[in-house]
Amino acid sequence: MDWKQIPLGPLQTNCYVLFNENKEAVIFDPGGHGDILNTWLIDNSLSPQAVLLTHAHFDHIGAVEDVRQKWNIPVYLHETENDWLMDPEKNGSSRFLGGATIKAEPADVFITKESELQVGSFHFRLFHTPGHSPGSVSFYHKETETVFSGDVLFENGIGRTDLPGGDYETLIKSINDFLMPLPEDTAVACGHGNVTTIGNEMTSNPFLHGFS
Repeated sequence: MDWKQIPLGPLQTNCYVLFNENKEAVIFDPGGHGDILNTWLIDNSLSPQAVLLTHAHFDHIGAVEDVRQKWNIPVYLHETENDWLMDPEKNGSSRFLGGATIKAEPADVFITKESELQVGSFHFRLFHTPGHSPGSVSFYHKETETVFSGDVLFENGIGRTDLPGGDYETLIKSINDFLMPLPEDTAVACGHGNVTTIGNEMTSNPFLHGFS
């Protein structure tokens, strides 16, 4: 198992592709530039099995349709944001893209609770981690010791909470309850910026207290 970080879209949001020795793959947050992403998948002889969305803000969903239609695969999203893919107001594209909008068809599978998720040969623990957005989800993959956390936790930072549905106290609780208990060497594959680790954020993140 291995994964690749590929910044895509108008904000260079981190898309991640997790793949195994059989060339099966899952895609996290295809934020844009679907042609670039699809070409990379083809060049690496990968066979995508699903698109897993940490949340449905516009910069994480821009290439959803390009990928879904190319590979005929399901899109997973938390049920709280079930209509955000179709609604430029809710996904934020009408607010931030200067008149341009991003829309996609509804997700194929809605996540409803913390649970175990099996996608082909890939197994995840799901954490509902709201605060940045109401439907934010973090996917913990034990085999690679990685949590794909979207915009919940960053290197020395946290997700913004001033967007619709955001809440600072809820976000801090999500991080403390679900991410901080993970092993300290867990890689945090976040939506923007550098990959970090749980241990690094325990000791250096100014928004988190009581873990040093």
